Amino acid sequence: MSYKITLQPSEKTFAAEVGEFIVDAAHRQGIPLPYSCRDGTCGTCKGKVLSGEVKHDHYSSQALSDDERKDGRALFCQAQACSDLVLELDLGNSAVQRLPSRVDQIDNLAHDVMRLFLKLPTGKKLNYIAGQYIDIIMSDGRHRTYSIANAPRDDGMIELHIRNVEGGRFSDFAFHHLEQKTILRIEGPMGAFYLRQDSTRPLLLVAGGTGLAPIKAIIEAAQQAGDKRKTLLYWGVRSKRDLYFEETVKQWAEAEHITYVPVLSEPDADWQGRSGYVHEAVLKDIADFSQYDVYAAGPPIMVSSARNSFLEAGLPEAQIFHDAFEWALDTQAAIKKD
Repeated sequence: MSYKITLQPSEKTFAAEVGEFIVDAAHRQGIPLPYSCRDGTCGTCKGKVLSGEVKHDHYSSQALSDDERKDGRALFCQAQACSDLVLELDLGNSAVQRLPSRVDQIDNLAHDVMRLFLKLPTGKKLNYIAGQYIDIIMSDGRHRTYSIANAPRDDGMIELHIRNVEGGRFSDFAFHHLEQKTILRIEGPMGAFYLRQDSTRPLLLVAGGTGLAPIKAIIEAAQQAGDKRKTLLYWGVRSKRDLYFEETVKQWAEAEHITYVPVLSEPDADWQGRSGYVHEAVLKDIADFSQYDVYAAGPPIMVSSARNSFLEAGLPEAQIFHDAFEWALDTQAAIKKD
């Protein structure tokens, strides 16, 4: 038995089997519903149920509050259809593709971060919006999610920032075995994290660790569009050595409209800048959140903390866009079918 699911405002439809998570059903049929953690902890997949009923497996109350559930919100990575559904969810405007890619360049950016440049076959192009992400499909069928770290380029090159995570299946392979010319299968683009260019509000960009990657893509997209809105960039890492891309970030900040604030949670003894959690630094600096469009990317706990605290401080929910990735996915048992 299956249920018909209709998405608004796109009018796209797909079917979900009984007991199947809505995100899984959508991606099985080529519908790019956004997700990140797939464990109900980050809120990236959250949308509204306009009609019909769903049930949830498990989820964090930080990602979906009781009030939000009463208002019809659901986490589609953990929600299962109990009837035909009409869902409200912004898909962006790109269709999911599955393509081979070749590792063109490998750069070591820090002790635990590398940069990959992936080249697509001649005549192929990934049609994505800056800020979206792709999945790398490993040999056993597992998917590993990475944000694209560059705005679309004429040569079609795809840039990824890979953190070495202990126990991470793909990151361990990347840091110890990956070589140039290796062929990787990718799927994407996915996600609704991209620059809303119809807004004139200043940008407040909050990144944690390699969450800088989609923020980098968004900044490049703004530069390409000649968008000179006031932009505040806060980048939170543990210590100075984790500021793996700071030379480029400082170059961005040479523009009059961009301000850059690094924040260290475990500051070095000689550190003279801001310390603590990055979202707390933002809270100290921003008096009126309603003036800004907020883009947050990084670990789920950082994104969740930032989102909740900014909303409590007066940020309208429609003005925050976020991307959160659970690095532990590499070691989880779930395997997507090709």
